[in-house]
Amino acid sequence: MKKVLIFYATYGGGHLAAAKSIKQYIDENFPEIQTEMVDCVKYVNKALNSVTTAAYREMAKKAPWAWKKVYYNSQKGTLAKVSNTSNKLMASKIYKLFKNFQPDLVISTHPFGSQMTSYLKKKEKVSCKLATIMTDFAPHEQWLVGDEYIDFYFVSNEIMKQKMVDSKIDENKIFVTGIPISKRFLQKYSHEETLKNFKLLPNKKTILFFGGGEFGLGKEKTVQILRSLACSTYDIQVIAIAGKNQKMKEEFEKVVKEFNKENSIKVLAFTDKVPELMSISDLVITKPGRSYHQ
Repeated sequence: MKKVLIFYATYGGGHLAAAKSIKQYIDENFPEIQTEMVDCVKYVNKALNSVTTAAYREMAKKAPWAWKKVYYNSQKGTLAKVSNTSNKLMASKIYKLFKNFQPDLVISTHPFGSQMTSYLKKKEKVSCKLATIMTDFAPHEQWLVGDEYIDFYFVSNEIMKQKMVDSKIDENKIFVTGIPISKRFLQKYSHEETLKNFKLLPNKKTILFFGGGEFGLGKEKTVQILRSLACSTYDIQVIAIAGKNQKMKEEFEKVVKEFNKENSIKVLAFTDKVPELMSISDLVITKPGRSYHQ
């Protein structure tokens, strides 16, 4: 039996969502293949995972400008060297997993998984194929570490592919497939029934606004966007999703009350009805990555 090891990391929900979608597809369509999904950072060090994930969460939520700086600076300089060194150390720890599971293929939806696997391949400790699923909309250089040992890249768009080719990545191993999504987004839903369930009007344009979750756009900017929608002179209705961010939900509700928009702005907490809501929406406002959750 062929074995597939799927790596993800809990820095944002997108990596996990993509990993789940891939595993589900393989399990349902290729029963002869054994799959295993592993949080590669948590596997290496649970304490490290807890601390770094918490730090990422707080920075992304309370100081998005700082996260932006860290994100782009991690491509070069001291931070990049620290990252490469730490990944070598983590790779030696995760080698135990490879020895036990012995995968024929590793699929990684996070740079950490790809970097650690490529390092083990470089040291000739493993010989499996490695596929990197770039759950992003631009080729951040952390995705490209150890690229000579990565057999396949799956990217979201043609521009990403061209930038990678410009960076001397072999174009024959880059495939433009989009980001993996749940099969629920491929289902058809009743337009009329969904509008009725959420008490929306059929004669208005509908905007779906993702403003919450753990890793939003920052409280101030997010509320500002909803206020702009509330002030709009267009005949629209808005579904504002705050996710599990209770404070954001309260801020949304304040905006609704301030502008007397109870009939045209629907505030939701976490919902598992995103595919249905997207099917009736004329416009979705979100941060990168959010659209393929659920």
